[in-house]
Amino acid sequence: MKRDLLLVLGILLSTASQLRPAGEICLVIWIGLMLGRETVQLGPRFTPALSRLVIFWLLFAVAQSIGTLAGFAIGDVHDQSLFMHDVMAYPLLAAISILCVVGTDAESRLHRVAWLLVTIGSATLAVQVVQAWGWVSAGSIDPWYWDRLRGWSENPNQLAILCAVLGLLSLHLADVATSTPARIAAIGTAILPVYAGRLTKGDTFSLVLLAAGPIFIALKLRTWLLSHQPRLTVRSASAWIAILAVPLLLASAAPFGASLAVEGQGFLGDLAKGDQQDTQKTAEIRLQTWRQAIDRGLESGLLGLGPGPHLPIPSWIRAGRQESLGEPRFLEHPKVNGTPNFEAHNTLLDILTQGGLLAVLSLVWLVGATVLLTYRTRLDGLTVLLCGLTIFSIFHLIVRHPAFWFAIAICLVAAEGRKASLAHRWS
Repeated sequence: MKRDLLLVLGILLSTASQLRPAGEICLVIWIGLMLGRETVQLGPRFTPALSRLVIFWLLFAVAQSIGTLAGFAIGDVHDQSLFMHDVMAYPLLAAISILCVVGTDAESRLHRVAWLLVTIGSATLAVQVVQAWGWVSAGSIDPWYWDRLRGWSENPNQLAILCAVLGLLSLHLADVATSTPARIAAIGTAILPVYAGRLTKGDTFSLVLLAAGPIFIALKLRTWLLSHQPRLTVRSASAWIAILAVPLLLASAAPFGASLAVEGQGFLGDLAKGDQQDTQKTAEIRLQTWRQAIDRGLESGLLGLGPGPHLPIPSWIRAGRQESLGEPRFLEHPKVNGTPNFEAHNTLLDILTQGGLLAVLSLVWLVGATVLLTYRTRLDGLTVLLCGLTIFSIFHLIVRHPAFWFAIAICLVAAEGRKASLAHRWS
């Protein structure tokens, strides 16, 4: 139980960059305790989940090493501090993901950790929201980044990613709950992550929130339709009625398509964190950095340039910092120090600049295989969780978040456990 609590606190506080290094200390202690346990047990037994993660991290390490050598060969200049940050972060993340899935008790242990994570996570979010509204003193912590909630994080997007993981993990726990009180409790733990996530005013969080509902409903309809029941159940009948009603609903909504489109644009505009000009500038910056990331990847011969960021800071951001006159209108990270130290804010493109095509393919293989496993085993909540993280990965670098690797670990272990259970049931 103490180990589980340390893992939960490490995951939650890893995004609380204003409280660093509290999260990292909890994770290091947890890793030490888990390594001690596995040493006493003479090493872990290789399971499909463990094998997948070991293969991925070996390929990823080889790709990053090759990228470092390629960057050295072409004389690439990079920020040494950020290079060392990633060099230290990736082994820590590898240890977290691998140790999460070891042991014969991995499935029950991760399910227990998931409950602790959403419960304690909701409590910490409640504290952050209360501090943000000024009802409790936050001390030296500044919970706001202008009008965006960042809580204990330095960046609102860090808090948004954590809220997305907690909210979608609550959806999974509600989906697999075996009793009504447990299902209600799981749904209740999703309230604060959704509320706090909306206060971050992250466009990606809003997009995940909009996509999660339809994806989950579609997956549940599929699960109910394909359920192996000797007779037609209420769930299956409801699923068939819903599918047959979709064409009729679309046909009836066709005359109102224009008005619905206008209302939809207004709704999306309300979800955005800025006005149309801010949104356009953000899109231009993203497209510019994505093109630069592709160019840098091709420049390295698709071998990468090693850990750390490798793009120049966009001129618009640099000019905005100068105009802010010291006010926190723009994040002051990374520092302007004459080296390319900006990220593409796209997971695959950032990984391309670091480890080249091999690193990209290894990550796509791991996430794709995990999604396929949860889909085939009808773990609909976990499939939605992976889809939400995939959406986040389009606009953010998420592989440095322990919450992402916990999500991968619980998906792999739960899917393997459900697969074995279904095979036993059908045999």
